[in-house]
Amino acid sequence: MTQGVVIFAFNNEQIDYLAMAAWSACNIRRHLDLPTCVITDITDTARTAEFDQVVLTEPQLTQQHRYFYDYKASAAWHNINRSSVHDLTPWDHTLVLDADFVVASNRLKLLFDINQDFIAHRMAYDVTGFTAFHDNNWFGTYKMPMSWATVMCFRRSKKAQLIFDTMQMIRDNWLHYRQLYNVSENTFRNDFALSIAMNVVDGHTLSTPAIPWNLASITANAKLTQLEPDMYKVEYVTGDDKPKWIVLKQQDFHAMGKQALGAIVANPC
Repeated sequence: MTQGVVIFAFNNEQIDYLAMAAWSACNIRRHLDLPTCVITDITDTARTAEFDQVVLTEPQLTQQHRYFYDYKASAAWHNINRSSVHDLTPWDHTLVLDADFVVASNRLKLLFDINQDFIAHRMAYDVTGFTAFHDNNWFGTYKMPMSWATVMCFRRSKKAQLIFDTMQMIRDNWLHYRQLYNVSENTFRNDFALSIAMNVVDGHTLSTPAIPWNLASITANAKLTQLEPDMYKVEYVTGDDKPKWIVLKQQDFHAMGKQALGAIVANPC
């Protein structure tokens, strides 16, 4: 059974997701010793040389824009075709990572040993402990628990195909599902679609197995810098305006602030 990592990378006017994905591929090679595949619309072979495989496809066209806190600006968001990964992946057993997920350890290799057709994170948290993530881990009036599409691991199987097909159905009928779950946000999110899809596939029992640790996250209002390979400093300000910082070493995390990560990926991994 072949194994590998897939990263989607569709740039917008603010963010170079392909550069983040290429930097991540280098980290994946160092820590996980797995091949990488990028799914992108960029044909420049010099920019995709870091990947073992390249799948060229056009992003799903959308009028969606997202506000990026660190850029203080909105930008087009070309990230709604995540549900196509079951068809596009070259691997039998696939780890899907967001381009802004930082691999700094070999922990993700454990996911390939879990006997499940599909797993993702159920809970996320702020590594500083300052920001409560309650509103990020549940959504809608009825507090639907979130399943995060930031990290997903799946086998090519009927169950995984059904989850991704259901995600696509939810995406294509987002207005209906947004009203059904009473979601206040206008913007479609893969996390919403995955959460609802997994609930539908499992008969609305909320019983789908999850990755057995929570998703470490760094919010966009924190300052992220790299001290050395696999060591990062996170600076933040408390509610009473006191500056604080922590250091992460060999800790994987989701970098929610794209501007700081963009500065980091300009340096070799």
